[in-house]
Amino acid sequence: MNLSVSNVVRINPVVTVAMSVLNGGDQVQMAVRSIMEQTFVDWELLIVDDGSTDGAIEKLPFLNDSRVVVIRDGLNKGLSARLNQAIDIARGQYFARMDHDDVSHPERLARQVAFLDSNPETDLLATGCVTIGEAYEVNGCLPFAQTHMQICARPWLGFSMPHPTWMGRINWFKKYRYKDPAPYCCEDNEILLRAHVLSRYYALPEQLLAYRIREKTPWKKLWATRRAMWSVQREYFIMSHQWALVALSGIAMAMRVAKDICEQFDACVWRQRRVQPTESALKDWTLMLKKIKEEKRSAL
Repeated sequence: MNLSVSNVVRINPVVTVAMSVLNGGDQVQMAVRSIMEQTFVDWELLIVDDGSTDGAIEKLPFLNDSRVVVIRDGLNKGLSARLNQAIDIARGQYFARMDHDDVSHPERLARQVAFLDSNPETDLLATGCVTIGEAYEVNGCLPFAQTHMQICARPWLGFSMPHPTWMGRINWFKKYRYKDPAPYCCEDNEILLRAHVLSRYYALPEQLLAYRIREKTPWKKLWATRRAMWSVQREYFIMSHQWALVALSGIAMAMRVAKDICEQFDACVWRQRRVQPTESALKDWTLMLKKIKEEKRSAL
């Protein structure tokens, strides 16, 4: 199978941003645009096509920028395989994540680079997130933990480190890499769990990414995700002889499944209230998303 790589970056950038795309539709343009409009400009964007058939990548208006590199081989390999592929060819000192349906704040890369430059002990850095719906309206924010101790306090519950916000030292990613084949929809928690004892995590409190969230996830997908997560945790805790955490992870999994079932049947007493962003973050993101949508419409 031939590998196609478009554009050649002239020098080694500070940041490599990796975006795996599978039929991104019109959402991929807004995601890429949010990288193009970063105040920090010393980056490369690796758009790794995971077997798309919708032609959305070819329609991007940014492909003549030498910092944007499209990689494709016509196959569908999954997120972990594509991220490992990006890690292998990344030129940046730092490696950053981006999903094709999310939006980065213009200051995201600048603030993450500044923090990592000033804190060499930090291996992996996340940020806060607002959540957006299908129409790009802000409707909440993701759970947040800031310090390494807070992030890793309850490993049987997972790690509050939103995957699309990650930026870390490329050597850390090369050392740990993503598990492939990956556990279903929890490749991020797998690598965080596997690496947390010998690593240092941190998260900026600023909400520097808009994370797309669906109102309802199909029950079969939820169950497969919960089962995969428990399998990852159970395997790790058994290997490290943490028998109490094996039990706690099983209890946490059962509670999540019970909550999922109740939500499927609209048992509102179980429905968790969505945390709302601060007033300033809400205003900031609302204006930014409106601007991006207007620019997209004018380009049509």
